Amino acid sequence: MSKTIIHRVPVHFGDCDPAGIVFFPNFSRWMDQASANYFVSCGVAPFRELAKTRGILGAPLLEIHTRFLRPATYGETIEVHTNVEEWAVKTFRHRHVVRRGDAVLCEGTEVRTFVMRDPADPERLRSIPIPEDIKALCL
Repeated sequence: MSKTIIHRVPVHFGDCDPAGIVFFPNFSRWMDQASANYFVSCGVAPFRELAKTRGILGAPLLEIHTRFLRPATYGETIEVHTNVEEWAVKTFRHRHVVRRGDAVLCEGTEVRTFVMRDPADPERLRSIPIPEDIKALCL
């Protein structure tokens, strides 16, 4: 099992619809933020540094699933609890549980892969095997 990292998010008025409920795509935005924050919090260099030193440009999203359970509104601070649920050869699945205190508001998973430029065609990206050193920092 990997580490669980908590990403805190203040909910602002502009995050909500006219009824004062968080507009659903914002949960995806916050999970995406939590995904990037996860690696930095585990001790992995930011992607802009990995691009310079190792050619790893990032970890783009391949698949997403989200289940909404309770609403959130402005003035609240929510927490996105993130871990890696599964490591495969070239992909990993982030699990996100969005909480307000003990209440679970939303659950989501993202399948991602690390990418670099394809040496045969630098206009294209190619998936690479999960770097073992990055994986080790997350365990």
